[in-house]
Amino acid sequence: MKAVRVHGPSDLRIDDIEPPVPGPRDVVVRTAVAGICGSDITFTRIGGVAAPQKEPFGLGHELAGTVASVGVDVVGIAPGDRVTVNPMGDGNAIGNGVPEGAFAPLLLVQNATLGGSIYRLPDSVSFEHAALIEPLSVALHAVRRSDVQQDDSVVVFGAGPIGLGIVALLHQRGVREITVADMSNSRLQRACRLGATQTVNPAEGDTFDLLAAALGSGSVFGWPTINARLWFEVTGSAEVLQSIVAMAPSRARMLVVAVHHTPVPVDFQMALAKELDFSMSLAYPEEFPEVLALLASGKLDVSAMISHRLPSKDFFAAFALAQDKDASAKVLVDFND
Repeated sequence: MKAVRVHGPSDLRIDDIEPPVPGPRDVVVRTAVAGICGSDITFTRIGGVAAPQKEPFGLGHELAGTVASVGVDVVGIAPGDRVTVNPMGDGNAIGNGVPEGAFAPLLLVQNATLGGSIYRLPDSVSFEHAALIEPLSVALHAVRRSDVQQDDSVVVFGAGPIGLGIVALLHQRGVREITVADMSNSRLQRACRLGATQTVNPAEGDTFDLLAAALGSGSVFGWPTINARLWFEVTGSAEVLQSIVAMAPSRARMLVVAVHHTPVPVDFQMALAKELDFSMSLAYPEEFPEVLALLASGKLDVSAMISHRLPSKDFFAAFALAQDKDASAKVLVDFND
């Protein structure tokens, strides 16, 4: 079968490999739809998860599909089940430096359990929306970590898929004032469809002035500030993180969700004077089932996150689109072609 694999830094190939055969405790899932994540782009550029790896590894970790076969000791999972896969469940690390990756027609899930790595999908949840559960779980974990209240004034920097997911989940929780900042007007339009109440594009003026016009301003010890109590940093830009420290008012909270690949200098004198709270949010230790329940209930509409759906034969075109931040949001690869 054909599988997308990383062979080294910026060396992405579609290889012919043997189809997987499940061991006694394993499940093989026939991929229907898989999403391209920003980490897929990073892993490809690096040639590994944190450093170049010696052996090729499978790419992709956001997927949904149908169970193709199960091992003899697997309980509660049967061929034909519509499922999504938690790529980190049951000790797997699918798409994270191991041979298994979602960009293939068949995916081996080892030591699979129902509610661990495998989640059965209700008929009301499409494969396309199910492929968003992994990034939405990242977003939900960040929202939970923020301890957001409905009357908080929130600023989200970055309207990529994770930022858009955060906006959708803030809106679902009834947060009344959600401001989104991004350099792409098309992504900002998507943010509005998902619940943003106002947007600013730093490419169109001074970021402080734009936010001040939208939210009002004040000062702390002579430092000009923006009237927002909760800030999400979802860009991975050192400049943005530093600007949030500068703009935030006293006792504001900042959630760092994006990965910063190099050390970021922070003005801790200013942060101390303002008594800022910093929190980090990584992955989704408990959120997978809650996101699935929200989608199944119809209380969370995330259709606006999806910008493109391309057949698997056009994978490289899909991968290029996913790197174009102005043209795309979440790019899905369809394996039903």
